[in-house]
Amino acid sequence: MAADREFDIVLFGATGFTGGLTAHYLAEHAPEGLTWAIAGRNEEKLAAVRDQVTAEQTAAPALVTADASDPDSLAALAARARVVISTVGPYLTYGEPVVAACAQAGTDYVDLTGEPEFVDRMWLNHHTTAVETGARLVHACGFDSVPHDLGAYFTVQQLDPDKPLRLRGVVRSNGSFSGGTFHSAMTALSRARQMKEASATRRRVEGRPAGRSSRAVAGKPHRDPRLGYWLLPLPTIDPIIVVRSGAALTSYGPDFRYSHYAGTKTLRYAAGGATAVGLLGVAARIELTRDLLMGRIHSGDGPDQERRDKSWFTVDFVGEDGDQMVHTRVSGGDPGYSETAKMLAESALCLALDDNPEAAGQLTTAVAMGDSLLARLQRAGMNFEVVEPA
Repeated sequence: MAADREFDIVLFGATGFTGGLTAHYLAEHAPEGLTWAIAGRNEEKLAAVRDQVTAEQTAAPALVTADASDPDSLAALAARARVVISTVGPYLTYGEPVVAACAQAGTDYVDLTGEPEFVDRMWLNHHTTAVETGARLVHACGFDSVPHDLGAYFTVQQLDPDKPLRLRGVVRSNGSFSGGTFHSAMTALSRARQMKEASATRRRVEGRPAGRSSRAVAGKPHRDPRLGYWLLPLPTIDPIIVVRSGAALTSYGPDFRYSHYAGTKTLRYAAGGATAVGLLGVAARIELTRDLLMGRIHSGDGPDQERRDKSWFTVDFVGEDGDQMVHTRVSGGDPGYSETAKMLAESALCLALDDNPEAAGQLTTAVAMGDSLLARLQRAGMNFEVVEPA
């Protein structure tokens, strides 16, 4: 349905911080002949973004006005695009109308959400429609959760798919989080009950893969003798995404288990991180402290170029199939901004231009794009490497 559209890609939310970085990336890396647009509420602000991103580039985007609170404008936007990128969050607050418009129009959709409740509710509300129209709804196309999802996908390719597979991912970074990420995290922490209910409802409706098993295992704080790091279980959306790829793809073996951690060099940092996460969870559940913290860190804020240039991330994976063990690593630059804009833009380009697996509905990056997106990100400078072969 989306083959004959005015635009290959429309970026919704281009006037925000991460949206602006994504617009810059597309302007610099868009292939010749790509038709694209930037969209938002304020045409004057959109024109300013267009002028900034095309000052030294040739791939100038068109401008489209649309508002997350105006379903008609979103329906019109989705009908003009093959792929819509949404950077408008927190997604629980603003995201569903865009997803609904894309599902109805048969338009592919990507975002950078890290909100598990949002993803589950979008599956419950729009997956069936997207399957019928052929739309591919791919959430978590930034640092949440591309390095983890595609890193796990890359790692299991080194192992025996006929055997039970055990995999752990360990993330390390010196990057700072965005205001939007903080607001999304605080919203999620304040809605633990609703998040659990949405997850349980989805599991009941979706069911399990026939004859196979794919599960996340929380794990416990401990020192990893192979990697040399202290590991702290990391309750993000990433393990959820990884095991959904594991459920959908037989290459993850008949019995797949994944554990997800933050890694630190010393026990002191691990203990401090655990304490900070616990205190933040308590603060998020108290309306007064939640509002105070969210008022001090504004959505749309982010670090300057100098700070981003000094930032980095690694995700180490250790995989086992009973007979052999492999150590792989995904690494790159500033995770929360520069690399997130790259991953988001390349995901949209991949859906618009590449030969991907035939699939529709709500999908993970590994299921929707797999090898195509992996190759794109490697060409764009992200490293996927085997550190210790099986």
